[in-house]
Amino acid sequence: MKILVVDDEKLLVKGIKFNLETEGYQVDAAYDGEECVKLARANGYDLIILDLMMPKLNGLDACMKIREFSTVPVIMLTARGDDMDKIIGFEYGADDYITKPFNILELKARVRALLRRASLSKDQDNSEKLTIGAISIDYQKHSAIKDGTLIELTGREFELLELFMKNPGRVYSRENLLNIVWGRDYQGDVRTVDVHVHRLRDKLETDPASPEYIITKWGVGYYFKGQ
Repeated sequence: MKILVVDDEKLLVKGIKFNLETEGYQVDAAYDGEECVKLARANGYDLIILDLMMPKLNGLDACMKIREFSTVPVIMLTARGDDMDKIIGFEYGADDYITKPFNILELKARVRALLRRASLSKDQDNSEKLTIGAISIDYQKHSAIKDGTLIELTGREFELLELFMKNPGRVYSRENLLNIVWGRDYQGDVRTVDVHVHRLRDKLETDPASPEYIITKWGVGYYFKGQ
């Protein structure tokens, strides 16, 4: 497994790199956002650990540029723990978020969890597609197709949509979705779910303000409406 660690704190990068290499990962390092995007485009990384505040190109903009050509899982690192920062990070395409200072064991656990989910998705039968109405999940491309148009999804978005489409009509609370998709050990806020549902609607719905597929059941949660 190949991981890219990006932070302008070289000692921190050195420590993360050492700890991940002891787990058997192949680890590259970058120290600014521009170098990060360049390496991400040139190499098939399995995961990127990306700092928020960096020179030349900040982590949010780097993540957004990476999302233009890749769905690689991204863990955002930051010294700022504000909920709004986390929400903005998810809006820009991050899959997970960890605040400095952090326990290296927690970081390694999150790395393993994201890589495990990505691996499970890749193991799906490449010819298999799940279709409801005009929307299909494409397991080979790790994406969705609507009316013949390919829609790129992040890892979390794909997992969320897959869960919804495999269980149409079933209502999931935000807590349910957080436990199933992010895992029971995830320490983030349930508003993370709202951000990802909002992003899915923006990508899939003709009118996100009046969704046809991902429906809110007020006071309960969300469900996927079968056609």
